[in-house]
Amino acid sequence: MIPPKRIYFVDDDADILRVYGDVLTAQGYAVRRFSDAAQTLAAAEASVPDLVISDVSMPGGGGLALLAKLRAGKATARVPFILMSGVRRGAESQAGGLDQGADDYLAKPLPPALMVAKVAAVLRRCAAGEAPGDRLSAGALVLDTDARTATLAGKRLVLTRKEFDLLAVFLSKTGRLLSVAFLLETVWGYDPADYSDPHTIGVHVSTLRRKIGPKLAARIVAVPSLGYRFD
Repeated sequence: MIPPKRIYFVDDDADILRVYGDVLTAQGYAVRRFSDAAQTLAAAEASVPDLVISDVSMPGGGGLALLAKLRAGKATARVPFILMSGVRRGAESQAGGLDQGADDYLAKPLPPALMVAKVAAVLRRCAAGEAPGDRLSAGALVLDTDARTATLAGKRLVLTRKEFDLLAVFLSKTGRLLSVAFLLETVWGYDPADYSDPHTIGVHVSTLRRKIGPKLAARIVAVPSLGYRFD
């Protein structure tokens, strides 16, 4: 029997914890509920979960701080992470959360069915990204999609999950024009009808260019109003 996926859900609103926690439990997930980020971090370090869902703003430390601490930990760096907020709901806040390494950003309140769908999508996407795959390369740049490591001229590149996934898509589709909608859907799991802000991609492309050096950076070509192409 396959054990259920373990979700750590943190929110200082007891009603949010109850409603969405019950919904996810009913779907077969093993849900642990926490009222603050410190408790969640301690629990995650002791037993790494399959997913963390966190409110953005909480007394004593919010979701962004929790995300940063998990990403900095060796054992927890790759834990899928969903941010939620009932206050910071705008595109700029969402883009900021994604840029800092979140796998999704949800605006509260949201229908329970949508919560279930988003959780399933993030778990599928992250599992697929960690499954054994091909070695992708471009010049001295090599991505091992099995180990999820990147090297440049034999030296390790430190990439966030989204940077790695975006670069893997570029390398696997060299020469093809990749639209903003395609990248948001493929790398971030967004429905383009709901979220289509190109800023999210632009920020990640900018950091990738800095990390891979000018020669390879020049091969990531922005096509105005359309998307990107890796030449």
